[in-house]
Amino acid sequence: MLALLVVVGLLALHFLPSMSVGGKPLRRVDLLSDIRPEVAEPADSDTVMLPPPPEKPAFVDTCKSGIVCIEDYADSTCHGMSHFYEALCKRETMGRPVRIAYFGDSFIEADILTGDLRRMLQRRFGGNGVGYVSMTTKIAGFRPTVRQSFGGWESHSITDSVHFDRSRQDMSNRYAIPSEGAYVELKGDTCQVSSCYFIAPDSVVLSASVNGRKFKEFKLKGTGELQSVSVGAQIGAVRWTVERFDSVPVFYAASMDAADGIVLDNFSTRGSSGQQLRNVPLSVLQQYNRLRTYDLIVLQYGLNVASEGLLNYAYYTEAMEKVVNYLKEAFPQASLLIVGVGDRESKDENGELRTMPAVKSLIRYQQLLAAETHVAFWNMFDAMGGDGSMVRMVESEPSLANYDYTHINFRGGKYLAGLLFESLMYGKEQYERRKAYEAD
Repeated sequence: MLALLVVVGLLALHFLPSMSVGGKPLRRVDLLSDIRPEVAEPADSDTVMLPPPPEKPAFVDTCKSGIVCIEDYADSTCHGMSHFYEALCKRETMGRPVRIAYFGDSFIEADILTGDLRRMLQRRFGGNGVGYVSMTTKIAGFRPTVRQSFGGWESHSITDSVHFDRSRQDMSNRYAIPSEGAYVELKGDTCQVSSCYFIAPDSVVLSASVNGRKFKEFKLKGTGELQSVSVGAQIGAVRWTVERFDSVPVFYAASMDAADGIVLDNFSTRGSSGQQLRNVPLSVLQQYNRLRTYDLIVLQYGLNVASEGLLNYAYYTEAMEKVVNYLKEAFPQASLLIVGVGDRESKDENGELRTMPAVKSLIRYQQLLAAETHVAFWNMFDAMGGDGSMVRMVESEPSLANYDYTHINFRGGKYLAGLLFESLMYGKEQYERRKAYEAD
């Protein structure tokens, strides 16, 4: 009788509604799971009415096997990939490096993915250096592409819970207030140019030491706008020091750059959805465009947007449309590329790992965002291998991703950087063919 009651109770538990604890779904009780026939789960379109996909550019359908092509939805405003490809073609006569600003969340933190993409591009087109590095960071010991030390700063980031002044932030959503003697030191592969970026309301004196020796002192007048000072040499290590100032300035970053070739700046903000870029003052962005002109701006977000059980992301794309248009206004010459969110796994009610349905819905909305704002889109989810690709990356030998089934590691970053690099190079090749055809 007891066994019968237990069996009946377990059978009854199968009909309980789905429950979760701490956002994690509890595994559903199913005493007959081993003999119950499998029923295919409904597709996303069966559970929610998704907007139709945009009409892809014609050449995407002819993309060669093994590559996920960049979808370029540019119109007459020319914010698709053409400017970037043209800059690559003319890099030897530009008089400056071709610059890329790569924005993202924790997926690219510590230069994961971007560090390898930078090396691949520099190996192909020339250049060196790690690019733009904020004065202070909480991950100095984890970023392998640059060794950074600093002291004497009052550091502020958009991730701070209090005391963050949005009007003072830079492109990385950070700023630092110095005391006299505050410094930042960067060590990395040899580069040719190092610059320091700041806003000073009054006079300020800076010094730059290169490879352990004092190189130059700068006595500067305050302008209230973004300024930069630079030193040029064969630089393996550089140290910028705030010697003295009259009124408290705001400092942003130092850089290790190439004189030509490729510069790729990593702008990662942990926990970001990308919407915070709308809060950077337009005047600050425009001053960056004057001092550090970018040819390509990449937006890779979505990790902190995709949510279990939510399939409609119209609210998000409406907010990001304002961000994209804001960046167009600040950087009118730049190409813009939206990188779709990668695969992310979650457990279903039976405890099985599967691609979070929200991921594929969000990708559709990101693709539509690119089409409606006339910029470019790259489907990283498809490039990774689609459904279940994050599980395969975690289980590969050696592993390419972490056991949260959300974040890649450095090996995974190198793998994905290679996929994006191939897509960029194929896009450039196709651009040159179309240009030659139009010329004929």
